[in-house]
Amino acid sequence: MFYVYVLRSEKNGSHYIGFAVDLRERFQKHSKGLVRSTKNLLPISLIYYEAYRSKTDALIREKRLKHFAKGYASLKSRLKYSLMREG
Repeated sequence: MFYVYVLRSEKNGSHYIGFAVDLRERFQKHSKGLVRSTKNLLPISLIYYEAYRSKTDALIREKRLKHFAKGYASLKSRLKYSLMREG
């Protein structure tokens, strides 16, 4: 399977969208600060993921979420409370 996922920074509430073949391994790398784009956002939480059988489908979805406001807006409306910072 291929995964598209959303992380939320507990530090500042920002979000990161990514792609992975092994979601557990990738999340561990993020959590340990081994991923340059998220190491300054620690601690982070995995708040959402989608699984795909096709790598191409997953990469297209990741691109749409990252680069097209409409794609991210639809996800944002589905995850309204998950994207919010608690507290």
